[in-house]
Order: sequence, then C-alpha cells, then structure tokens
Amino acid sequence: MNTRVLTGITTTGTPHLGNYVGAIRPAVASSRRRDVDAFFFLADYHALVKCDDPARVARSRLEIAATWLACGLDPARVIFYRQSDIPEIPELTWLLTCVTAKGLLNRAHAYKAAVDQNTAQGDDPDAGVSAGLYMYPVLMAADILAFDANQVPVGRDQVQHIEMARDIGQRFNHLYGAAWRVAGGKGAPFTLPEAVIEERVATLPGLDGRKMSKSYDNTIPLFAGGAGALREAIARIVTDSREPGEPKDPDSSSVFAIYRAFAAADEAAAFRAALEGGMGWGEAKRKLCDRIDAEIAPLRERYDALMARPDEIEDVLREGAGKARALAAPRLEILRRAVGLGALADRFRPDDVSPRAGKAASRAARAGRTAAKSRKRARVVSFRDADGFRFRLVGADGEELLLSRAFADPRAAGQASRALESESAADALAPLDDGRFAFRQDGETLAVSAAFADTVQRDAAIVRARRALESLRG
Repeated sequence: MNTRVLTGITTTGTPHLGNYVGAIRPAVASSRRRDVDAFFFLADYHALVKCDDPARVARSRLEIAATWLACGLDPARVIFYRQSDIPEIPELTWLLTCVTAKGLLNRAHAYKAAVDQNTAQGDDPDAGVSAGLYMYPVLMAADILAFDANQVPVGRDQVQHIEMARDIGQRFNHLYGAAWRVAGGKGAPFTLPEAVIEERVATLPGLDGRKMSKSYDNTIPLFAGGAGALREAIARIVTDSREPGEPKDPDSSSVFAIYRAFAAADEAAAFRAALEGGMGWGEAKRKLCDRIDAEIAPLRERYDALMARPDEIEDVLREGAGKARALAAPRLEILRRAVGLGALADRFRPDDVSPRAGKAASRAARAGRTAAKSRKRARVVSFRDADGFRFRLVGADGEELLLSRAFADPRAAGQASRALESESAADALAPLDDGRFAFRQDGETLAVSAAFADTVQRDAAIVRARRALESLRG
C-alpha cells in the first residue's frame, strides 16, 4: 500500500526560497516515488486568517500554482487542488471542532504568541485575535485527515500542528470509531499523520537571520523579479562586520545556511572552508547567488510561461479538485452517518456505538452494513430500443448513472451487463471527456454517463456510480 503524502502552502504572498527549500522541492521529489500517493493543495482558506486583501490572495493563488508546476509537479501523477474547491474540508472542520478541546487550541503557538504580545503591550489578551486564527489548527487537521494522509512535510515550526491533528483525529476515533464501523466504515475513521522534516533545511533563514517568512518581510523571491531581484535580495542579507581576510563563523551565518540548502555536501564543505579562511561577504554572496540561480533559472523560465496562461492552470486545478472530491465525498458520507447526521432511517443502539462495545459493536457493524446495503441498492435495467439491446445502471435514488451502447445480440448485452457486478467494476470507471465518464472492459467502452456541466460534477457522479456498482455485489 502506498504512503499518502500531503502538503500545501498558504496563499498570502509570492513564493520565496524558504517555501521552495522547506516544502516545494522535497514534496515534489517525494511525489515522483512509485510508493507515494501525493496530495498538493493551495491553502487559500488558511490565507483568509492572515490576509484581508482579496487581490493579494487571488494573485498568490496563481503564483503558487504556477510555481509548483514549474518546479516539476506532474498533475497526472498527483492530486493537485485548491482547498476552497473541496466543500468537504469545511464540513469536516466542523465535525472535528465539536470534539476538539479548547485547552488544546489555547496551547497553539500562533495563538499563544498573539496573546503574549497583547499582554506585553498592556492590551486585552485577545485583542485582534480572530476566531479563524484560533481555529486554524482544526482546519489544518481537516486538510490532513480528510485524505488519510500518512505523512505531512513541514517546517519544524509546524510540527505542533501535526501533533494537534493527531490528537484531534485520535479523539474522534475514540468517540465515533464504533459508530463509523456501524455506518459502513472500515478500521478507524482517521489515519493519524506523521510530520516529516528535512532536518538540514527545514527552516531557512531570511535576510535578517530570522526564519524566512512573509510575516517578517525578510524573504528572498523564488521567481518574481527574475535574476535581478534574486541578486538584489541576497545582497541585503545581514552579516557581521568582519572584513575580507578575517575568519568568518559559518554556523552563525545566514549566507552559509542558505548556501548549504542548495549545495552538495562537498560544495558546502568548500564554502565553509572559504569563509573560515577569510572570504569576504561580498564574494560569498556572489557565490551564493550563482549557486541558487544554477538550480532555479530553468524553473523560472517555465514559471514565466505558465503565468502567461492562467486558464491552463485553472483547468489543472479543477481536474485535481475532482480527484480529491472523489476520495473525500464518500468518507464524509460515512462520517455524517457516524455522528448521527445520516438518513432518518438510520438507527443506532447504545451498545452499537459505544467506544467499549467490543464484539457487540463488530456484530452491529456487520448488521448495519448489511441493512444499509439492503436499503440502498442500485440496479441494472435491461431493455431494447430501435438501435438494439441495451442496459442502464440506475442508482438507489433513481438516477441513471450509465447507459450502455447498443448490442445486436441480447446475450452479448447480458454478458456486458454482468461485468457491472464484478469486483473490479468500480475501477473500470474513468473520465471520457470534461463532462462524461465511461465504463470500460478490456479496452472497450461498454457504457457512458450523461453529460455533466463540468469536471467537478462529472467526478462527483463517478463517486455515486462507484457506490452503486459496489452495492450490486451486496
């Protein structure tokens, strides 16, 4: 089973070297592994916590999407989407909010820092603190838990958020684990994620020596402004007053820390030796600029081309949202039932959903799944029209999900319709174009859906069709 790796960048500014080194580069490299299922998202809901400038948020979304694609992200191999295109995320956020202890959120670093700053200034502790800032960790937990992510590449300052996501997920699993299984889920509701940190470059220093961050206005642009902006920013990195010829301390130098993030081990060792031998800061900054530009100049060229074609980026993100929702929507349907928000016909007995129900809960879960299947069964309808013999897949609610091609022989039509009941039937559904999907077997298209308005609606219908096919085997 592949490892699911998920990461995102808040869309509040122009991507900088810290984003590239700490998140984008390692995540893109990881996405190329065959044993990894990668999820990349634009964290634009998170952006609203930090920024109330709509033009800046909109521009940042475009720049960050173009950046990831320019840096080698392959949309055909990964799921790349905007957070705001997934309505299941805010819905899950509320479900998680209702099991999250206020005391846990009180300990979040960002909230504590805001309170401490207010207190030091003699203000009300919560002055200027929005509910969005306070609830930020729960939204981040929903981002991760919605897709059962196993690993989340983050900077060291974000590790606490992953630990909080684990705490929140574990609490939900404890309270609703038995109900989740009764509702048709398997195992625990949520996989508990792990933070993955590339120790050597987890946090890149900015121009002033603090963590490189848009909040500190100390960033080095990745692509914006071209090579000239890169060179100008590097020239402004704060250094000590030691003159050329005087030994420098590499371990206290931002110049060396940034160089090491881009260089191979032998290059970094040579750069260290040169600093200790008295290389001047001006020469060191020129070498740093040359080393960075050698890596990012080809990427910058691709970035500029993408920025000139925003409609193509939009298509990529919409397609990614369809893939993401195809995974999130079925999970949310079971989660709704697990917390008691399912159909009115759903029933739970106390023993069925107790966290300590043990074998009784397992028996209830099996019975519940059987009952659910008996209530919600799709069906295959065979018929004949002017063109020949056909069949259609009809959902439990009466929606026509697939219509077969015409067969001259009724036996051939019957054999094709039986393929809908095979164990691999759900995997045989695939997009046909932007508005339709098809059911294929052995390379042959047997049935096609109706035309939907866009890829998001099409992919939501694929989810419904998969559920219908699975119910046929019940």
